[in-house]
Amino acid sequence: MGVYRNIVWHGSAAVLVAMLAGACASVPGRPAVRQVQQQPGRFANHNVTITGTVTTSWGVPVVGFNVYRVDDGTGEITVVSTERRAPSRGARVEVRGKVEDVAVLGGRPLGLHLRERRLRYRN
Repeated sequence: MGVYRNIVWHGSAAVLVAMLAGACASVPGRPAVRQVQQQPGRFANHNVTITGTVTTSWGVPVVGFNVYRVDDGTGEITVVSTERRAPSRGARVEVRGKVEDVAVLGGRPLGLHLRERRLRYRN
């Protein structure tokens, strides 16, 4: 009985590792903005990390709602944050967040943005 249980355990662990490796390979964690914009369905509802320069920034401090755009050299993406103040224009940042869109019309995303989960300033 112990050998059978060992085989089942190792087999289950191998299948789990293979599934996780496949899931990680299918959605890169650090895609270029252009890649996210060209393949929004692939990245929707997944967390990604974007590094770039803030091109525009505004917020409503009383409500705690901030929006800024990050350019990584391949394109710009809008970042929505409710956590803190928006970084100032020209700041070099690394943003991790969930890719979302407001709606899809004719197969094209409307309001494609990144919901900020973590923000780091870069030099």
